Amino acid sequence: QVQLVESGGGLVQPGGSLRLFCEASKFTLDFYAIGWFRQAPGKEREGVSCISATDGSTYYAESVKGRFTMSRDNAKNVVYLQMNDLRPEDTAVYICNADRLWGQGTQVTVSS
Repeated sequence: QVQLVESGGGLVQPGGSLRLFCEASKFTLDFYAIGWFRQAPGKEREGVSCISATDGSTYYAESVKGRFTMSRDNAKNVVYLQMNDLRPEDTAVYICNADRLWGQGTQVTVSS
């Protein structure tokens, strides 16, 4: 089945770090720009970051710039989101996207 599978979420204290993974199943990520989105309870889904399919250039929302880093390893068919200096407002389900395909998401909770 063609799908995206996220992992790496969890509970972390403010100031902590997590690394999220977005793995592709039954297709190759190489040719796709990939986006990370997040959705907190009662809020709309928002774009967090994206990475191009061609030169690996990245874009970040202002709220995460300087704290989050997105990268890709085409050989492993995986995209990463390194999240540092996490804040309570980063709490959300994080979801990756390639074209019209969406994963199920992984929960990130930042709390003391």
